[in-house]
Amino acid sequence: KIREVIRRRPVIDEETLEEIEEILIEADIGVDPTLRIIDQLRERFETGEPVENPETAVQEFLEKEIRKILLPSDTAPSVAITTKPHIILVVGVNGVGKTTTIGKMAHKLSREGKKVLFAAGDTFRAAAIDQLGIWADRTGSEIVQHQPGADAASVAFDAIQAARARDIDVVLIDTAGRLHTKVNLMEEVKKIRRVVAKAMPGAPHETLLVLDATTGQNAVIQAKQFHSTVELTGLVLAKLDGTAKGGVVIAIADELDLPVRYVGLGEGVEDLDDFDPENFASALFE
Repeated sequence: KIREVIRRRPVIDEETLEEIEEILIEADIGVDPTLRIIDQLRERFETGEPVENPETAVQEFLEKEIRKILLPSDTAPSVAITTKPHIILVVGVNGVGKTTTIGKMAHKLSREGKKVLFAAGDTFRAAAIDQLGIWADRTGSEIVQHQPGADAASVAFDAIQAARARDIDVVLIDTAGRLHTKVNLMEEVKKIRRVVAKAMPGAPHETLLVLDATTGQNAVIQAKQFHSTVELTGLVLAKLDGTAKGGVVIAIADELDLPVRYVGLGEGVEDLDDFDPENFASALFE
């Protein structure tokens, strides 16, 4: 769309900037980052001056600015396993593909030679416990589970104890899909985090929020509330294989200064990639 605008109006004037601004906001990039990017564009291309090869020049400039937002300078994009057992808490609202994401993470980690253990902390749904059991079989991982309806925090606690006893490298803790507006469920995830920290000082070493790439600005609200409840360390962008380009991640990264760790690109066990800000920024303009 941006290319079309510039093809139509090769001079970068206020009207062109307004059209670009509209496109970025429609792409869920968020108002603040969009306005900042437009200001930088205005500064870079003196309004009204002809620009050599404007399509490429503007696109490259936008990609560079978006990459800066997506990768806070002090963070590595992928999950670094630094302790043993390394505890990763995974949270998110209903239906974002949390359990599937955890399964794919286990597949990735076990291929890197890590021993993985699942904590079946989504005790609200028997189906979630079963689903995690299937992923454990598929990925050669171990699993700690209680009865449906059990206290999720005690599942997490037992999983950490088991991991220590069994020489496990990584514990992946699944949690119930909770609506960020349900206070009691948010309190429960806070409790899981507290219990995990008691079971192992310094844990969880990573707290990841799984987001559905197609939910737009609602994802920003989710991220804010989870971040204030459990101090997120990163994001996983699921369902990026659909029509959504996931522009909302830019809004979240900008507002909360959180890196994206992984992107889910499909249903297969292999379909979870380390996030690559360069590729992502380029793909937004394809």
